[in-house]
Amino acid sequence: MKIALFGATGMIGQRILAEALSRGHEVTAIVRDPARLNTEHERLHVVVGDIFDENKVAQAVRGHDVVISAFGPKAGEEKSLIEATRSLIDGVKQSGVDRLIAVGGAGSLEVAPGVQLVDTPDFPDFIKPIALAHRDALNIYLQEKELNWTNVSPAAMIAPGERTGTYRTDTDRLVVDANGESRISAEDYAVAILDEVENPRFSRMRFTVGY
Repeated sequence: MKIALFGATGMIGQRILAEALSRGHEVTAIVRDPARLNTEHERLHVVVGDIFDENKVAQAVRGHDVVISAFGPKAGEEKSLIEATRSLIDGVKQSGVDRLIAVGGAGSLEVAPGVQLVDTPDFPDFIKPIALAHRDALNIYLQEKELNWTNVSPAAMIAPGERTGTYRTDTDRLVVDANGESRISAEDYAVAILDEVENPRFSRMRFTVGY
């Protein structure tokens, strides 16, 4: 497939890129600064783009089968995720590409009926701004009725690690293991996203992955 990828230089985006290339897909990495992308591959194309400009989004992704966004705002600029989400949705719709998969956050996942992780007393204050921004972005997706979108929330803890190829999914509930921990490696998170690209199960939905 032909995949357009935003955020390819980030921790999660790098692993989505590697997973997509390992499966034989053709990837266009849309970046602001090509010098930050260290990967070279015969099926990787690098173009300069701007996720905050819907016309540039449309131009960059036109002709692809699916768009994946691993965009993550800088610390202190968390609310820019909202602007990026709106621009991304409008640009993808303008381009004629039918499918958009976006990296989401864990904070909006339920840990009890009606109780989201971000609203629990022990949720770290320093993570709250990005968690709340991801929750607002998810609400924008939930109101989108035309585009075939999917929002993918990671487990509460996501970090570089091992690619096992195994994970469990849910929709709006935090996935925890037998010890009550919620975690996923960035590598297996990327596996879950590419599995969704190849075999869609969560169209116009949010889903989450964890061990």
